[in-house]
Amino acid sequence: MTMDQQAEIAAGACAAPSLGHKWPMQDLRTWAESAPRLVSVAAGRTPADLVIRGGTLVNVQSREILPGWQVAIADGRFAYVGPDASHCIGEGTEVAEANGRYLIPGLCDGHMHIESGMLTPAEFAAAVIPHGTTTMFTDPHEIANVLGLRGVRMMHDEALFQPVSIFTQMPSCAPSAPGLETTGFEISEKDVEEAMSWPGIVGLGEMMNYPGVVNGDPQMLAEMAATMRAGKTVGGHYASPDRGIPFHAYVAGGPADDHEGTQESDAIARARQGMRSMLRLGSAWYDVESQITAITEKGLDPRNFILCTDDCHSGTLVDEGHMDRVVRHAIACGCDPLVALQMATINTATHFGLERELGSIAPGRRADVILTSDLTALPIEAVYARGVKVAEGGRLLVTCPHYDWPDDARATVRLGKHLEAADFAIPAPDSRTTVRVKVIGVVENQAPTKALSADLPVRAGLVEPEGAVAQIALVERHRATGAVTNAFVSGFGYGPGVAVATTVAHDSHHMIVVGTDRATMAQAANRLAEVGGGATVWRDGQELALVPLPIAGLMSDAPAREVAAKAQALVQAMEACGCRLNNAYMQHSLLALVVIPELRLSDKGLVDVRRFEVVSLFEGNQ
Repeated sequence: MTMDQQAEIAAGACAAPSLGHKWPMQDLRTWAESAPRLVSVAAGRTPADLVIRGGTLVNVQSREILPGWQVAIADGRFAYVGPDASHCIGEGTEVAEANGRYLIPGLCDGHMHIESGMLTPAEFAAAVIPHGTTTMFTDPHEIANVLGLRGVRMMHDEALFQPVSIFTQMPSCAPSAPGLETTGFEISEKDVEEAMSWPGIVGLGEMMNYPGVVNGDPQMLAEMAATMRAGKTVGGHYASPDRGIPFHAYVAGGPADDHEGTQESDAIARARQGMRSMLRLGSAWYDVESQITAITEKGLDPRNFILCTDDCHSGTLVDEGHMDRVVRHAIACGCDPLVALQMATINTATHFGLERELGSIAPGRRADVILTSDLTALPIEAVYARGVKVAEGGRLLVTCPHYDWPDDARATVRLGKHLEAADFAIPAPDSRTTVRVKVIGVVENQAPTKALSADLPVRAGLVEPEGAVAQIALVERHRATGAVTNAFVSGFGYGPGVAVATTVAHDSHHMIVVGTDRATMAQAANRLAEVGGGATVWRDGQELALVPLPIAGLMSDAPAREVAAKAQALVQAMEACGCRLNNAYMQHSLLALVVIPELRLSDKGLVDVRRFEVVSLFEGNQ
C-alpha cells in the first residue's frame, strides 16, 4: 500500500459524510498534514499537546522493553519517542505520569464481526475501549445478508464516528454459498467495486465461498481483483480440512489471511503459503492454544501470526474483555508477552498496510497507547486513542456517537403468517415406526459440526426428537414466504417442552429454532416476529428470557451492559432447560452457516458442507 493510500484511509477513518454532525476525533490530520508540527515538536521548537513520562516503553518494532522512555504527542500522533521528552514540554503541554507502568500500543483486532456482540458499532466501541482495543478490522457481512450494501454503509458510517479506529472490510459473500441458501440481499462485484471507494474500507471481507474460488467462479475472482486494484487486502476463510490441491488453488486466488484454523498444522500450512495465520479466541472459538505451538514449539516466525476474536458476544466483552483477553490467553498458552503483543498490534497493522499509521509507539503513528502495570496479567489501567485519554480504570471517558438507524432497518423479521405447531412437523418417509435420520452434531468450542445419525421414533406419521436429539428449524424471515425447513440436531441437552429461537443465524440470518416441542417452537418464532428480532428461550409455553435485537434482527443500540445482562439471563435460561454447552448461544447461531463442515441447515434443506450439496434428512434417501 502506498503512502498516498495510507493517507486516504487515515483521513477516511475520521470523516463520515452521512451522519450530518461532527465528532472531535474527525479532526485527526494525516501524517503528511501534521508533519511540520511533528518535526517541530520532536526538535523542541514547539510544545507538545501531551507528554507521558515516568514509565517503561514496550517497543513492538524491535521487541524491546525500554525503561524510562517517554513519548510526546501532537495532533493526535506520536511526535517524539525516546529517553527524554523534556524538550517537548512547554506552555500548554499536559504532562501525564506513568508512575512506573508499561506503555504498550493500543490493541488491534484483526478480524471480527461487530454484529456478533449484539451491539451497534457505537456500543461495541464503548464496550471495548476500556479493555484497550483502539483499532478494529470489521467485516459486517451479517447485516449485508439482511440489508445489503445499504446496511454495510450504515455500519461503515457509524464506525467512522467513533473515538477509536474502526476499519471496514467490504463483505464478499452474501450469500456465503450461492445456490445453497437464500439471503435478504445479495452482494455483487459492482457492490464491491463501489465500496472500495468509501473512505473507511480497508479491504474485502472473508472469502467464505472457498469452493467458488477453487473452481474459478468469475464473481469471486472479480471481487478479489477489484480489491487488489484498489491496493487493499483480501480476507480469507478456508474452512475445509483438505490442505491439498484445493487449498493451494484457494491461496493462489488472493486471500491474504485465514482465521479458520483449529490445529497447529493449519497455522503452519497458512504461514508457509504466505498467508497471515489469524488465531482466534472468541466467545465460543478457542483456537489459540491449539495453534500457537507453531510459534512456541516449532519456532515459526511470529510476524506472520495475528490474534483476533472473530465473534464475541456482549457478555464476554463486559465480563471478560476483548483483545486484552486474547493476549492474556496467548501468554497463558506459553507465548512470550512481547510476541503476543506484536500479534495484537504491529503484525495486524502491517498486514493491512497500515504499519506507518498505527500498531506501534513510534513517530507519526496514531497516539494509541495503554498504561499497564503488568505485561502478563495485563490490567488495562488507562487508554489513550489519538492522544486523548478515552478510558481509565475500566471506565469510558468519551462519547461514542450513534447512527440514526431508519425504521426499515428495525423491521426486518417478516414471517408472512402466524406459525403453528404443524409448520414444525416432520412427516416420516414411509410407514415404519422408527427411521434413521441425519443429525447435525454440535462440537463444543469449535465452529465445525459433525455429521451424525440417529434412529428416531415415528408417532402418528411424524418423526419425533428423542434423547440427546432435538429438532432444529430454519424459518424464512426476509421475504415473508412462511417457509419452515426442519431437521435434527444434537448436543444441546434440552429437556421436554423447550424451544430456543434467534434471528441471528450466520450468515443468511433467517431464524433458527431449536426445540423439543413443536408448539413451543412456534411460540418462540412468533415472539421474535413480534419484537422485531432477537433471541428467546421458552419452556412449557412460557417465555423464560428475551434479548431484543431490533436493528436488522442482529443488534441492539442499548448499552453493552444492559444487553449483556439480558444475554446472561438467556444463557441461564438455556442452562435451566438442560443445556451445558459453553456459549451455547454462539453454537446455536452458527447452525445455518453453510460454508463450515460438516452439516448445516438452510432454507434449501439440510446441507452437507463436505460436498456442498443439499441432502435428504433421511439416511438412504438422496
